[in-house]
Amino acid sequence: MRQDTLLPGLTKTKFQQIERTFRNNYRMGLEITDVRGREIKRLCSKNCHPEFCRIVRNSPAGLKRCYQDRLRSLNIAAETGQPYISICHAGIVLVCIPIVGTDKLLGGVFFGKCLWEEPDDELADEINKRLKGIRINRKKLRVSIDKLPVVSGRSVHRGSEFLFVLLYEVTEFDPKIIKWRRQKSVQQSKISELIQEQKLFGSVQKYPLDRERELIRKVKIGDRTGAREILNIILASIMLADPGDLDVLKARMLELLSILGRSAVEGGVDINFLLEKNLHYINMALQIDNQQDLCAWIGNALNDFIELVYSSQDSRKVTQLKPAVRYIEENFTRAITLAEVAKSAHLSVSRLAHLFKEQMGVTIVDYITSTRIELAKELLLTTDKNCTEICFESGYNNQSYFTRTFKDCVGMTPRNFREQNRRAK
Repeated sequence: MRQDTLLPGLTKTKFQQIERTFRNNYRMGLEITDVRGREIKRLCSKNCHPEFCRIVRNSPAGLKRCYQDRLRSLNIAAETGQPYISICHAGIVLVCIPIVGTDKLLGGVFFGKCLWEEPDDELADEINKRLKGIRINRKKLRVSIDKLPVVSGRSVHRGSEFLFVLLYEVTEFDPKIIKWRRQKSVQQSKISELIQEQKLFGSVQKYPLDRERELIRKVKIGDRTGAREILNIILASIMLADPGDLDVLKARMLELLSILGRSAVEGGVDINFLLEKNLHYINMALQIDNQQDLCAWIGNALNDFIELVYSSQDSRKVTQLKPAVRYIEENFTRAITLAEVAKSAHLSVSRLAHLFKEQMGVTIVDYITSTRIELAKELLLTTDKNCTEICFESGYNNQSYFTRTFKDCVGMTPRNFREQNRRAK
């Protein structure tokens, strides 16, 4: 087999380009596998397996478990259409990016092979338990554990998103299928979370009219993130009110489509062009036979309509905000001032505040707060860190203020949020 045709669409040259860019940003090697989880050695970094992995894989039983891990990760990543982060059979972090061409799974890109935290004897004992039944040199294994890189969960997550985009940009695979899967997975996860929240707090509504008005406002200003959050809340309420009735759900979705269309017209989109779009989406809805695809369908329509609104408005205003938004997202875990944010966009504080509120629908302070609270929620649900640690990691330096802000935004204290959500799972 020729070196350039080891995996359809991913040549040695393209792999080297992906590896070089990823390593420059995250300093981690890459491992490419076929659909069976078997590595394609010519499409792997020279050091893709740290000493720890080499010791484990030197055992036939260990190697078999590694293959099984990769196959499982591949199937989950391909089904959800997004990176899959897990703890492998040996107890270290493993990330899988699915490689999908058209609608066929071709293989996967793996990286990570690190630890979330500094190794100690307790962690070493846990790893030894996981590797029970595998014949390896335990002394060498213990030494190799201390050599594993320690990478924060947030960095691993960012790296997975970065590699996902990089892979599909360089290979030029058509990402439509995998984006659809990914959208469905993320949306269903969020809707399920919202349904659970509504059940817990007894806030089930037959139809949230106040949210509908808020959705219209978000679409009119082209706020994609805010509009999607509100749409998911509406979908959760609809599904709770009429569970399992696909015909009723379709009727409700068509009502939402009409609302999105009206708000897009109010946002400046030509009515004739929009009517053609509506007809296209109605024809698509007639062929859908399950709730997940129907929710993804209305989400896709939302993205499409907001893009139309954005293109019909003064895009220069939105472009001016991008450096400010990027600065906030890169620095919100520390104390930042409005002057710093404004400087990053080369605008005065007053001008930035006006544009931010006009285009984003929220103030700069509210946006920073929302970003910090979302990170805090993630840390509460995915780590065992205490509330004080999470307070500082989320960008706050006062736990009382953090708790009060969290309660204002979420409706409960951080401790109650963790307890109720973990109990619900």
